[in-house]
Amino acid sequence: MRPMRRADRLFQIVQLIRGRRLSTADFLATRLEVSPRTVYRDVAALQQQGVPIEGEAGVGYRMRAGFDLPPLM
Repeated sequence: MRPMRRADRLFQIVQLIRGRRLSTADFLATRLEVSPRTVYRDVAALQQQGVPIEGEAGVGYRMRAGFDLPPLM
């Protein structure tokens, strides 16, 4: 199976975090078939882009209420 593109993985991370109260890096890594370190880097990149993900490595992540992805078109 081909690895998931980074853009697709970032989108999936947002979707997974939005759908749960708390998502650990281990949970995300298992679902996305990547290492927890990759999840840490991807979450940091999303946070730098302004996605309101709260939490930290070793604890878990959650999305602040009211966040929607902007339309693609």
